[in-house]
Amino acid sequence: MTIEQIEKFLNDLSDLGPLPGIAVPFIEAFLPFLPLIVIIMANVNIYGFGLGLLFSWLGVTLGSMSVFLLCRRFAYKVRDYITKKFPISDKMFSWIERRGFSAVFIVMCFPFTPSIVVTLVAALSRIPVKTYILGMILGKLIMIFAISIISFDFVDLLQSPLRLVSSILAIILLWYGGKRIEKYFNK
Repeated sequence: MTIEQIEKFLNDLSDLGPLPGIAVPFIEAFLPFLPLIVIIMANVNIYGFGLGLLFSWLGVTLGSMSVFLLCRRFAYKVRDYITKKFPISDKMFSWIERRGFSAVFIVMCFPFTPSIVVTLVAALSRIPVKTYILGMILGKLIMIFAISIISFDFVDLLQSPLRLVSSILAIILLWYGGKRIEKYFNK
């Protein structure tokens, strides 16, 4: 799939309003072989920076939450099987449970991380639902924001170091704010 093919697909469905812009990233959460970066770029180019970012973020977060909640609900016995078959996997589950918000947030910020794997591991761990959702929502916001900025106005970003520095500061502030919210939820 190319960005032109996805843009044409979304343009053909433009009579449905924002629904295609939200539905396609939502579906990507269940079908991770779809090119999320290209989908986000197409959304930003079709709907504009603000709405493209918003529709992509809504679709991605709703899809990730759905996968997490379905896995948490129906695959709870899988963890026991995995830890018996692969004893080292218990360390992975323990690590994500200890790190909580930070692990989910940081991993979700990177566009090339297989978020389906992170979502499934988090769902099979004993991480609180609120912690996962908060980390995922903020992490995906950073990731989608970064892709949107790059795809919307790449030349201007390189010519304006202030925008680049402010984006990095926003990431740091969101991480710090997320840690404070996680501490509040854990009380």
